[in-house]
Amino acid sequence: MLNVGKIEEGYVLDHIPAGKAMSIYHHLGLDRAEFPVAIIKNARSEIMGKKDILKAECDPETLNMDVLAFIDSNITVNVIKNGEIIEKKHLELPKEIVNVMRCSNPRCISTAESELPHIFYLADSARQIYRCRYCDVKYEEKDSGRIM
Repeated sequence: MLNVGKIEEGYVLDHIPAGKAMSIYHHLGLDRAEFPVAIIKNARSEIMGKKDILKAECDPETLNMDVLAFIDSNITVNVIKNGEIIEKKHLELPKEIVNVMRCSNPRCISTAESELPHIFYLADSARQIYRCRYCDVKYEEKDSGRIM
């Protein structure tokens, strides 16, 4: 059995769909982090069958909840202090996302003006649809390569 030690301060991301941990690792910028990060892939789960888990020993405030909720709002965030879980956060889709993804419309002003922030708003929470604030183009799952 795999045993990854407990952390003293940081967070544990649980209930990540199997195979998504590396994407989250990169999108949260953990690949550039100076603190310890552990990724557990394909862990057994009674509810999900298989899941990924990500542990990071750092200041819990370093986690960008908007990015995480955008990627998958069903992930559970366990905040750790003094080696104990002090809070379990359940994510909600953010109403607005800034500089997380890029617009796919080549005529959008955010494409032409590189210093403009890339802003998307939640147009339909039931279907998890985001649209560009400038040109109203819908963000599509196929555009996932456009996540910053």
